[in-house]
Amino acid sequence: MSESKKLSDIKKQQCEYERICLSELAAKSFESRGRQDEEAPCEIRNAFQRDRDRILHSKAFRRLKHKTQVFLSPLGDHYRTRMTHTLEVSQIARTIARSLRLNEDLTEAVALGHDLGHTPFGHTGEKVLDELLSDGFEHNKQSLRVVDKLEKLNLTEETRDGIKNHTGKTSPYTLEGQIVKIADRIAYLNHDIDDAIRAGIIDTDDLPEDAIRVLGRSRSERIAFIIKDIIINSTDRIQMSDECNKAMNEVLRKWMFENIYTNSPAKTEENKAKRIVSTLFEYYMENFHLIRKNTAKNNEESTEKLVADYIAGMTDRFAIADYMEKFVPGSWREM
Repeated sequence: MSESKKLSDIKKQQCEYERICLSELAAKSFESRGRQDEEAPCEIRNAFQRDRDRILHSKAFRRLKHKTQVFLSPLGDHYRTRMTHTLEVSQIARTIARSLRLNEDLTEAVALGHDLGHTPFGHTGEKVLDELLSDGFEHNKQSLRVVDKLEKLNLTEETRDGIKNHTGKTSPYTLEGQIVKIADRIAYLNHDIDDAIRAGIIDTDDLPEDAIRVLGRSRSERIAFIIKDIIINSTDRIQMSDECNKAMNEVLRKWMFENIYTNSPAKTEENKAKRIVSTLFEYYMENFHLIRKNTAKNNEESTEKLVADYIAGMTDRFAIADYMEKFVPGSWREM
């Protein structure tokens, strides 16, 4: 058998697998709405597998390992970072997609790319840029900007839509994108509880009983219960039962915002992080020539947008080091 015939057979088998084994509601790679710029298809990978691989090999994805999830620049090895959060979202989302016979490749691509545009210091950094930019700043839109303009990954429309709409009021049009939207919340609620317990901020017994009674006491119990509830209750859209939705979103999530996300020792360094982001933004607005070569090429966008690209791309430790270099006299620094 010739090499070209063998490769052609591989692609045919992939299409047949999607046609026969996946649900009629699943997104099919051979029916994709396509990419913004046309290109020859890969000989062995389908379009969504190619999206996943491009995201996985991007510089923005690698930087996620040093970006905050909840705890700012954590020194402990076991606290979640933006990358480990992303991997946990992917794991949860793929489990749901596989069980519903939806497209696991598209689900994984959206999951891996959903937070590429997140700022240093997590949502703290995002809030600062949102206040500073005249058009505001949202990490999901920045994630889309990363894959479209900053890294030029030329992803499929299905992956782009899932990334853009993984948060906010608008839902992705594919069921795979909808899975990632709900898996994101499942992941962060449960691993943030785990990190808060590790930090000694809360104890398992502090969790709201109305949520724990329904979802389970341990992290694995809660995640397993929610995943199974979604699998049982999803049809032509991804959803959970009223009981599960109330326990997770109305009770547990509300409790997390009141006790972890907005008012806890995890936020004691937040003002310092805000100062770093805002000061660096102002500095580079006045000294744009220092980063011009690192900004998007050949565009007519505003200086503030390009500076925001540069700031949003920073890791926590890069932002801290850059701030120290720019604003702390060398003789004062701890060597």
